[in-house]
Amino acid sequence: MKLGTTMKGLALASLATMSLAGCAADTGIVENSSLTVAWNQPLYSFNLNTSNGNATANAVILYLTQQSFNYYDDQQQLIRNEQFGTYELLSEDPLTVKYTINKGVTWSDGVAVDAADLLLNWASLSGAYNVGEPEYDEETGQIIPGDDVYFDSVAIGGGIEQVTQLPEIGDDGRSITLVYDEPMVDWELLFTNAGYPAHVIARHALGIENPQEAKDAVIAAIQNGDATALKPIADFWNSGFDYVQMPAPEDTDIMLGNGAYDVVDFTDQYITLKARGAEYTAGPQPKVETITVRYITDALASIQALANGEVSITLPQATTDVLAAAQALSGVEISNESGATYEHIDLVFNNPEGPFGPAGYGGDAATAKIVRQAFLTALDVNDVIDKLIKPLNPNATWDQSQVFLPGAPGYDESVAGNGSEVYGQGDASAAAAMLAAAGVDTPIDVCMLFSSTNTRRANEYALYAEQVGKAGFNLVDCSDPGWGGLLGSGTYDASLFGWQSTSTAVTAGAPIFRSDGTSNFTGYANSEVDALYTTLASEFDKDAQISLLQQIDALLWEDAYGMTVFQFPEVLVYDSNLTNVSSSPLSPNFFWNYWEWEVPAAVG
Repeated sequence: MKLGTTMKGLALASLATMSLAGCAADTGIVENSSLTVAWNQPLYSFNLNTSNGNATANAVILYLTQQSFNYYDDQQQLIRNEQFGTYELLSEDPLTVKYTINKGVTWSDGVAVDAADLLLNWASLSGAYNVGEPEYDEETGQIIPGDDVYFDSVAIGGGIEQVTQLPEIGDDGRSITLVYDEPMVDWELLFTNAGYPAHVIARHALGIENPQEAKDAVIAAIQNGDATALKPIADFWNSGFDYVQMPAPEDTDIMLGNGAYDVVDFTDQYITLKARGAEYTAGPQPKVETITVRYITDALASIQALANGEVSITLPQATTDVLAAAQALSGVEISNESGATYEHIDLVFNNPEGPFGPAGYGGDAATAKIVRQAFLTALDVNDVIDKLIKPLNPNATWDQSQVFLPGAPGYDESVAGNGSEVYGQGDASAAAAMLAAAGVDTPIDVCMLFSSTNTRRANEYALYAEQVGKAGFNLVDCSDPGWGGLLGSGTYDASLFGWQSTSTAVTAGAPIFRSDGTSNFTGYANSEVDALYTTLASEFDKDAQISLLQQIDALLWEDAYGMTVFQFPEVLVYDSNLTNVSSSPLSPNFFWNYWEWEVPAAVG
């Protein structure tokens, strides 16, 4: 439904949330104040570090309930949070970093955050005790528990796995010291928080109710490499935090955080969080007592909710209809900028029956590569950008790099030499000729996975289907509401989604493009790319870093890995009565400074 005409000139309804005068003692929290905001996908896991839970939908909520050693502001500057704890570079050779939690920092049940949590966070992220290879459920994307210890960490491949020595505990059980096997250029971004409560995980995994006894058991299991204890710990860490509604009363401890807010209500429609108050000392105190995040998957519906006064902030999937509907409102602020998220199409190499991997041609890698090249040649990215993105951002251009964002140092030089110019121009005739020369019969079915609840992706799919259809490809709609859980399952041929940057790490692409990367959902493997990322991880010279990334970029295009398309246009819309609301290009978007949000006092 188009709202551009029906909402024309409509004044914004009264602010969705009101606050009463008066602050809670010594906290700055305005008593009885509340705020309702919109997000486009429900939370489904309280563990952001698993392959299943690693999603922005979870990250934005956990940002409110968890605290860290550092965070990014809206200018992508890394800020140390010394209210939570400190970290210190003790040595560059070997790279040695000490992390210390401040006294008084607690989980929301009052149990101290300490070395047990830090040690378990290292063990889980690094995969130091992992044995074998995991299997995943093709329908849910969740790991299937096996016979061995396996932490399903998305961090493996990013650098933390280089800490193979058992970390040393110190400072009366409040610190651990990590020693890296190799220098790591992004060391400050590899271990940023305390993970998840060790005593809660041990309660569920080992049946230990006493918090200190539970912590001691976790430390002992890790220090002794006790597989009998580590296996249930890993199994619970992998899936025990996955919930789509309020857990049973005996399991609500899985929602414990060490951050500013506690979850007090949770359904598939919304999640409500309440400030912890004076017991919270791990970061800046928020001003708003209660925040409710409503899940509104339809972008236009979120604008209507804002117009009705049901929500006060929304960052919907941007379309021309959404922007027009927002502009028709009065009493709102609109920020319309390009974000750090970029749209891309990945081609799957490891679907045994798919058209883009060698297995589909009896192991003939050369033919599979030609088919991938033909598909990318048939795509017309400029047509998509002109029709879907330029109405939102007239200056939008094709993002022609797999590893650099437009405007970043090295981007222009990389594009000039990475070979991307031969693709994306909608040359269906050339693509068909490539397939004919390779002796590949058409039509070729290509199952494309994308979100079935995302209007823009549905529009993109329709355009892509028409483009590649002219070359002999039959693009099949394999959209699914649970598309994220299917990534890496090898049950589709191409995927359409966006990568959102969570940091400015030089090696951020390693988990995606390395053959052993935990976010490598395509089965792509190139030993040269692996070697370049290994070199990059210990390269501190900026110019050398750019050169290495440019070489990786060129190899990805040479291998016809996939197609980058555009940077996301972001349309942040919020009630003009609110103050200190702004969007960050990095996750967690507009939540980045929730402690600065202010709502006006209620009027009688």
